[in-house]
Amino acid sequence: MSALLAALTSSSLAQRLLMRTRFPHRDHLHCAVSGGADSLALLLLARLSGTTTTAWHVDHSLRTGSQHEFSRIQDIAAALGSESRSCTVVVEPGANLEARARAARYSVLPPDVLTGHTADDQAETVLINLLRGSGTAGLAAMRHDQRPLLGLRRSETQALCAELGVEPLHDPMNEDDAFQRVRVRREVLPLLSDVARRDMTEVLVRQAELLRDDDDLLNDIATTIDVRDAKALAAAPLALARRAIRRWLANPLPPDSATVERVLNVARGDTPGCEIGNGRQVRRSQQRLEIHDIDVV
Repeated sequence: MSALLAALTSSSLAQRLLMRTRFPHRDHLHCAVSGGADSLALLLLARLSGTTTTAWHVDHSLRTGSQHEFSRIQDIAAALGSESRSCTVVVEPGANLEARARAARYSVLPPDVLTGHTADDQAETVLINLLRGSGTAGLAAMRHDQRPLLGLRRSETQALCAELGVEPLHDPMNEDDAFQRVRVRREVLPLLSDVARRDMTEVLVRQAELLRDDDDLLNDIATTIDVRDAKALAAAPLALARRAIRRWLANPLPPDSATVERVLNVARGDTPGCEIGNGRQVRRSQQRLEIHDIDVV
């Protein structure tokens, strides 16, 4: 047994944190490990759970020398008795860098990969989605399915790494105010906590959990609506009708609110059809709604 694995198994802090995680019951856990404290804690606690693990690292080719970061992760994984894999993607600098990097990352990771998002990430996501004008689905934020550390705080993952002598890699993007999430983390959340005189991370996480339950219930009820039945859709409670339409038109992302409202107008008989994007339209015929490709002349 390596010194790191011995220290991990004997750590009372690690044992306490593991009790607050939600690792799925699988024979093998795939963990996305960037080298930061959160993802390293994910790998450490996954290994402590007794499950065979693989650490997956993605080099986004955004920083000079980033190709060498995997060697550090590889050493830690080996000390834990875990496998490790590295993938390289190319993400060009420019607009929407975070979103493009995330999409590129997930395109090469296993579909059931676990990530090290914490409660702090959850609170930031709630605020970012609020700034985007999201409804309950966005404000419900991230689900636990592939994020077993949502019950932990960032300070706790850092403390675990420090106790075990595992030094996290430094990502300068986490301090770059050009990124909205960084400003929310460093400016907005501290200000809200100061104004509220309480830890707003805990409040926002709890609100997300409540909204998630509400969102799930409304989505379940909305599935009982025959979205192609124009009369039934027009007569349904507005909140449910909107959800039914969003579910129907998701391709894979749900449509914006303006598109949903246009489809509702078709269902009500205000107009015979409307465009829904991507060269498609919804038309009403004999009280039925159907999706058609737009004829190109």
